[in-house]
Amino acid sequence: MSSRRSRQSSASSRISDDQIIELVSKLQQHLPEIRNRRSNKASASKVLQETCNYIRSLHREVDDLSDRLSQLLSTIDADSPEAAIIRSLLA
Repeated sequence: MSSRRSRQSSASSRISDDQIIELVSKLQQHLPEIRNRRSNKASASKVLQETCNYIRSLHREVDDLSDRLSQLLSTIDADSPEAAIIRSLLA
């Protein structure tokens, strides 16, 4: 009986094909690389691959901006209002 219950539980927690299509479509709308193409057709694997690439790109951009803010912070008076703003952005 416990195996029957676990099968029912896992079946109810599965995502349907329609839900996957909807989620992939939503992801696709947020990806500049795919969104800017003439054709809106892209395979789910391509959308997931581009999502990973985009997230990596955003991480690099955040790291770069953090580095630039740190450099800027080192060039200004530590007690200035600007320094406080920069420190709050880095936190």
